[in-house]
Amino acid sequence: MSKHMRQIWKRPKKNLGKIWQERLVAWRKEDVVRRIEGPTRPDRARTLGYKAKQGFVVARVRVLKGKRKRRKFTGGRVPKKMGRFYSAGKSNQILGEERAARKFPNLEVLNSYYVGEDGDHAWFEVIMADPCSASVANDKERGWLAEKQHRGRVFRALTSSGKKMRGLRK
Repeated sequence: MSKHMRQIWKRPKKNLGKIWQERLVAWRKEDVVRRIEGPTRPDRARTLGYKAKQGFVVARVRVLKGKRKRRKFTGGRVPKKMGRFYSAGKSNQILGEERAARKFPNLEVLNSYYVGEDGDHAWFEVIMADPCSASVANDKERGWLAEKQHRGRVFRALTSSGKKMRGLRK
C-alpha cells in the first residue's frame, strides 16, 4: 500500500484532484503551526522516523513562499539598499521546522516532509519526539533523542533538510 501512496504523492495535484483542493482550503484557515492527530502521508513519515506511539507528535506548518521583504530605509540616498527583497538563505522546510520547534519547546524535531502548496503558502509536516517520554528514551532506534547533546538540533541544522542546505547530504 505504501508503494501506491508514494506513486500518488509524486503528482498529488493531479492524482488527488478534489481532495487536494479541499485540503488546501481547510489548511489556509488553520493556525500557522498546528498539532495533528496523525501524519497525512504515513508512508513518508515512517521512512523519516515517525512511530505511532506515545511520545511522537506530528505538526503541520504553513510557510510563506517567495522572497523575504526588507524594511525600506528612512533618510539618505542609499542606492545599494534599493533592492528591498532578499532570499532567506534557508529553505522553506527549515523555516517550518524551526517554527514548530519554537511552538513546542519541550519536543525535539526529528524530520519533516512536504504535504502541499498553493500560490502563497507551502505546508510541511514536522515529526517531533518528546525526549522526556519513556517510550522514546527506551526505543532502540530513537533513544538517542533523549540524550542531552541532541537538544536544539533543528537550530544547528542537524535535521535532514538542514544537512541538505549545508551540502552534507548527497
